[in-house]
Amino acid sequence: MISDAEPSPETNKQLFNLISRRAKEQLNPQKSRLNVANEDEAAYVQAMHGHKLSAVTADQYRYYILSESAQHALQRAANELHALFMHATDYVLENQALLNKFNLPAAILPKIRQSWDNRLNELITSRFDFAMTPKGLKVYEYNCDSASCYMESAKIQGKWARHYGVHEGLDSGKDLFNHLVNAWRKSKAKGLVHILYDNDPEEKYHGLLIQQTLKSAGFESKLICAISSLRWDSLGNILDEEGQLIHWVWKTWFWETALDQIRVQCELDQAVAEKNNPLQGQAPRLADVLRHKNMMIFEPLWTLIPSNKAILPVLWSLFPNHPLLLHTDFVVNADLQASGYVSKPIVGRCGANIQVVNHSKDIIEEAGGEFAAQDQIYQALFPLPLVDGYYVQVCAFTAAGKYAGSCLRVDSSMIISKDSDCMALRFVSDDYILNQS
Repeated sequence: MISDAEPSPETNKQLFNLISRRAKEQLNPQKSRLNVANEDEAAYVQAMHGHKLSAVTADQYRYYILSESAQHALQRAANELHALFMHATDYVLENQALLNKFNLPAAILPKIRQSWDNRLNELITSRFDFAMTPKGLKVYEYNCDSASCYMESAKIQGKWARHYGVHEGLDSGKDLFNHLVNAWRKSKAKGLVHILYDNDPEEKYHGLLIQQTLKSAGFESKLICAISSLRWDSLGNILDEEGQLIHWVWKTWFWETALDQIRVQCELDQAVAEKNNPLQGQAPRLADVLRHKNMMIFEPLWTLIPSNKAILPVLWSLFPNHPLLLHTDFVVNADLQASGYVSKPIVGRCGANIQVVNHSKDIIEEAGGEFAAQDQIYQALFPLPLVDGYYVQVCAFTAAGKYAGSCLRVDSSMIISKDSDCMALRFVSDDYILNQS
């Protein structure tokens, strides 16, 4: 059993300070800096309505720097936390009482366990969300099922820096693309990989970026927007519109989207939910695609466990007072009341339905959304640092379970949401940071 954190050297706390910087302004800032001949960059430009990183005009020149020591801390944290989350996932799958708290359809549990047994090392990529401050580095959650910011981190922020002549330090996402390529090479995928994405501009450009990583890894791939073009064959397999068998799939969809359909099935007849038989005259549904016995989906079905925020109280119970974790529980206990807390739905995305409560029981921030009916967990309040007018969240990507790069999200609200901006992050030497004071 894992009982101790990975040893790390004592670091000057000042080295965990985020510093806001501005690039030199240009006479023609809208000049093309992305290559729209590349499909992924063209889709990004279309989604952002221009060649820009920030959606806010006033922030086109803004970027942030962190120290080399902070980068190393993020790398150690991501690698250690991945191992802790995997340990907690195994613990949950062996403990039915805990597993019940994840609100998963009973019909899907055998498939989750099978996925865990057979595809434990089949994770391509994921993302940790952190608060990094001189008071410590704390993880908020693990986006192990689906995540975002890959395009911005792996490609756009590097091109932004070259365009604006920013040579300070190193691009925090410079190695992310190659790490993703290597993750695909390590995977068991073979032949054609179908990339399934919803009719959403952000999902499109992320799907196109993943297609580029697949190509670099030596795979053929095909993008499919939505699933209306898919069909069954006479043997119960699912085919694309050109009649090609769909076997290996990378998806932008949240697994929970398919579970909603499965829950409806379970209400009608649990036995129906266990079947993979095609329905005569009907097109395959998302649940049919993602649960099909012949489908190998990335990310694997077991990622439903570490991505569910019910894992956070489990982690705290297994590793109490771990320096990277925040005290989290299924109820508001005395310690959480004293510190203030954040309530989160166990299943949710993009900051939806989060509520921030201080020690006086005052709600100081909250966000609406579609997950209000979900059960809640309660996490100790550890605010994001407020830097130059923005709350800043630092993220760490993994590829094949190892640290692969970093990015940051910013917002005027304490709650990071789908609309929160990505801004360029650069890693500089420790001496450079210390000399800023």
